[in-house]
Formats: sequence, C-alpha cells, structure tokens
Amino acid sequence: MDEALLRSLTPSVLAILVRRGADFAAAEDAVQDALVEAVRVWPADAPRDPKGWLVTVAWRRFLDATRADTARRRREDLVEEEPAPGPTPSVDDTLQLYFLCAHPSLTPSSAVALTLRAVGGLTTRQIAQAYLVPEATMAQRISRAKRTVAGVRFDRPGDVATVLRVLYLVFNEGYSGEVDLAAEAIRLTRQLAAAIDHPEVSGLLALMLLHHARRATRTAPDGSLVPLAEQDRGRWDTDSIAEGVEILQAALARDRLGEYQAQAAIAALHADAPTAEETDWVQIVEWYDELTRLTDSPLVRLNRAVAVGEADGPRAGLAALAELSDSVPRHAAVAAYLHERDGDLATAARLYAEAADKAPNLAERAHLTRQAARLNARRSGR
Repeated sequence: MDEALLRSLTPSVLAILVRRGADFAAAEDAVQDALVEAVRVWPADAPRDPKGWLVTVAWRRFLDATRADTARRRREDLVEEEPAPGPTPSVDDTLQLYFLCAHPSLTPSSAVALTLRAVGGLTTRQIAQAYLVPEATMAQRISRAKRTVAGVRFDRPGDVATVLRVLYLVFNEGYSGEVDLAAEAIRLTRQLAAAIDHPEVSGLLALMLLHHARRATRTAPDGSLVPLAEQDRGRWDTDSIAEGVEILQAALARDRLGEYQAQAAIAALHADAPTAEETDWVQIVEWYDELTRLTDSPLVRLNRAVAVGEADGPRAGLAALAELSDSVPRHAAVAAYLHERDGDLATAARLYAEAADKAPNLAERAHLTRQAARLNARRSGR
C-alpha cells in the first residue's frame, strides 16, 4: 500500500469534489471514506488511474450521503448532474485548497489541523497523536474548522503569507507520535512550491531544509538540548543543506526579499561555517537588520542581540538587548548568555535560573537549569 501516493492525491481529489459543487465538509468526509476504501482494495487490485479511482469513489460516497439528505434541494440537484465517467480534469485546485485551509476566520490551531487533514491526508488520529491531544478533541477541532469554511468558494485569491505561517507552525511542532510533522511540513511546502511561483514559498522551503538538516544533532542521547555551537557538524545532512542553499539562491536572485528568505539566509550562514568559531557573524547581523526591517519583531531583535554579541562583543550585545522589554520570551536566557561571555558569572547564573523558571518546555528548562548550576559550581571553585 503506497501511503505516500494516497496522501499526495488527497488535496487534488478533494478540490475536484468542491469544484463539482460539494460543500467542503461533505467533500472532505467523502474523500476520507474513499481513502479508507483504497487501503482495503488497492493491495489486491491496484487501479491503473489512482486519482480517477479516488475521485469516482469519493463522488459516489458524496452522492450516497446527499441522497440521504432529502431536505436539501440543492444537493438533490447535484445528484442529477453527476458527471459522466472519464479522465479527471487537468486543472489543479491544490493551491486554492491551501488558501481555504488557512482561511483568516480560522484560529492558527484549527488552520493547522485542517491543513494536515485536507491537504496532508493525515487521519484525525494521527493529527491528535502528533499534537498530544485526545482524538475526540482533535475531531471536534477539525469539525468546527470544516463548518467555518463550508460556504467558502474557490473564486477569490487567497493570502500566501497566511498559508506560509500555517506551514511554518506545522514545521515547528517537529516530531511526536507516528507522524514527523517537520518532514510533513517540508512535503507540503514542496507541493505548494510546485503549485505557485513565489519567492517566499521557496524561502520557507529553504529555511525548513536548512533547519531540518541539523535535527539529528540538536539533542543528546539522553534527550538534553545541544546548543548550536556544540553540535557535531559532521552529522549535519549535507544533501539537505545543499538543496536548501540552491533553492535560497534562486529565490534571492529574484530580488523580492521576504522574511522567510532572510531567515533562510541566516540559517545558510550557520550551515556554511565549518566550525562555530568560523561563523560569519557580521553577515548574520546584516541579515538580522534586513529581517528587522521586514518584520520589526521583538523576537527577531532578540536574536539580533545575540548576533551582535558574537560579532562586536558581549557588551554590544547587551546594549542591543537593553532596547527590548524584558517581557520578550527568552529575554533572560539571552541576557544570561551575554553576561557569561562578559565574565559576570553571578549575574549570568541568576538569569539562567530565572530563564529556567519561564522556559516553555521541560527540555529547555532542564538545559537552563544545568547552565545555572554549571556557573554556580565555577564560582564556588568546585
């Protein structure tokens, strides 16, 4: 059973049903039924035209459900208009499906869940497991999202920036359960890049590939975090790095800079350095300046302070950090690092402990706690 093929066909089959007149929620249910049937039938009797087979079965499931709903005249009219069997249309509505699943009326969590279900072809159970919530909770979230976009038609352009934000949210979830969401986000972004010629789509794909290339080195065997400077660069995925850099260079050559291209350029500079000491921090600061101009994000300014500290010394980094509110997430951790580099171990240890109390997850909390303990041990001479 080629699960990858099924998942790759899901969005185009769903889009065909919606274009034929099925509302999104009913069409999505019908496609899921067709996928279940494919899993049952294909191993013994694989179709010559997998996409056509799925469209036919899904449309029939939709019609069966429609016939049972005699109270709705519009759906009954659709039954009489069933298209004749034949090749499926060549038009690809996958891009519109991305826009629909990232509709502005949806919350980020709902948009992510709907994208993984409708475009990614994942089951509700797989999505629930990836996000560590009960399957019933995820089913309710997806149902609400489907109802929200049920009346939206494929007749207006969508917002590419919103779609990219949703895909980046998926990527940042990483891995949990049987579904690798980082790999899934890369697959979906590749699919989007094939459907739309947009430099920021390429920028996001490059960024994902460059970050994903370092994945195997981000944690130690005991699960503890490994900072970038301490990672084993010999274990980085050079093929992903090369592909990411190539995609990024092509995007930058179009001279339509966006935030994902700028982030990818920073990631490429880290990937290009043979050792942490050889990192081109001056160029990284310049790219953070571009990124600040594009987004004016406090988190970007926070990361820029780190880069300034590396390029111009820790006191320059602390001066840049002083321009930010200490309410910015991870502010204390950055301040601790810069104070440590400046030789103020007492302040650094205190700030590491403070940052640990505010850490968003257990792994980061443990890492920051170890940093505080390390400095306290150094100060006491142990």
